[in-house]
Amino acid sequence: MAGPLAGLRIIELAGIGPGPFAGMMLADHGAEVIRVDRPGARIDSRDPLLRSRTLIGVDLKSPEGIAVVRDLVRTADGLIEGFRPGVTERLGLGPDVLLADNPKLVYGRMTGWGQTGPYAAAAGHDINYIALAGALHAFGRAGEKPTPPINMVGDFGGGGMMLAFGMVSALLHAAKTGAGQVIDAAMTDGAAVLMSMIWGFRANGMWSDDRGTNLLDTAAHFYDSYETADGKWIAIGSIEPQFYAELRRLTGLDAAPEFDAQMVRASWGPLKDKLTALFLTRTRDDWCEMMEMTDVCFAPVLSMAEAPAHPHNVARATFVEAGGVVQPAPAPRYSISTTAAPAMTTVFSGGDVLAGLGYDAARIAALTAAGTVR
Repeated sequence: MAGPLAGLRIIELAGIGPGPFAGMMLADHGAEVIRVDRPGARIDSRDPLLRSRTLIGVDLKSPEGIAVVRDLVRTADGLIEGFRPGVTERLGLGPDVLLADNPKLVYGRMTGWGQTGPYAAAAGHDINYIALAGALHAFGRAGEKPTPPINMVGDFGGGGMMLAFGMVSALLHAAKTGAGQVIDAAMTDGAAVLMSMIWGFRANGMWSDDRGTNLLDTAAHFYDSYETADGKWIAIGSIEPQFYAELRRLTGLDAAPEFDAQMVRASWGPLKDKLTALFLTRTRDDWCEMMEMTDVCFAPVLSMAEAPAHPHNVARATFVEAGGVVQPAPAPRYSISTTAAPAMTTVFSGGDVLAGLGYDAARIAALTAAGTVR
C-alpha cells in the first residue's frame, strides 16, 4: 500500500530545522515533496531532515525563477516556507499571489515568533522561543539555571511537528471544501501547547514555578536518572503505587519503612540520596538484568551510539540505515498504509521537474544556461 499522503504534492522553499522536518514528515508518509533550493546550494547527503525529496535549484532573485516557482505551485497541494514575515511577499511568492494562482493551496508558514506580534520581525532560535513560551523555565534541577533540552521543544515538537499537523489538517479541509488557506505556525505557540498538561497541573495546585521541586522535573526520587557503578545511567519512572511497589521489591527496599512515604515531598531528597547510593553499587547491565521489561518503569539511558543496537529498537526497526547514515525510521506506523523507505537526497532533478510542468527542452536548456535553475 502507498503512504497515507500519497498523491499530494508539497513545494518546500528551502530552509533549516523545523521547515525541513515538516517536509520530512510529509515525505515519510507518502507526499511528493519538491524542495526548492538555491542553484548553487550544497546538499548534505547525510542529513535525515532532507531525505526522500525531489530537488530543484531556482534563483528566487530573478523574475524567471519566480515564474518557475509559481508554475510549480500551480500543480501543488501545499507549500512550506520558513522565512521571516514579509520575505516571500517581497519575492513575489506571498500567499495572496499563490492562492490567486491556486485557490486550493495550503500555504504553511514556519516562524519562531509568528507572523504577528511585537517580536514577529526579530531574529531568534529555539532557546528564545521556548523561553518566551514559559517552557524553558521548567527545565532544570533545583537551584540550577534553566537548561534547554537541546532544540527539540521549539524547533521540532512545537515547530516542525506542529506545522506538519497543520498542513495535514488544512489539506483535509481543502479536499472537502476546495478552499486553501494560510497556516501561521509559530514555535513559541507550539512550545506553549506542548506544556498543556503542566498548565493543568499548575491550575490544580500540583505544579510550582520553583524549578526542580515537582513530580516530573527531577524532584521526586522515583522519577529521575541515576548513575551506575560503571559510570552509565538508568532512568526510573515508578510513579503509580504498583510500579513503586515493584521498584521497592526488586531493590530490596520493600522492608525499608522510610520508603512508605512516596508522596511526602519532604522525604524526596533523603530518599533520593539513598537510591543514588544504591544504584552506584551495580553496573547498568546488572540493573537491566534485574529490571528491564518489568513494571518498575525502567530503561537504560542509551547514547545515540547505543540506541540503534538495543534489542527492542532492533525488533521494531526503530532505526534504519540509508545512504550509509543511521537514522530514525519514519513514524508512526499504520495497519494498512506504509511509510516511505528513507532515501537520502543527493541529486538535483530540475530538468525532470520542469519537464513535468510542460516545459520543452529548449526552455529548460535556456533556464539552465542562464543559471536560473539547476
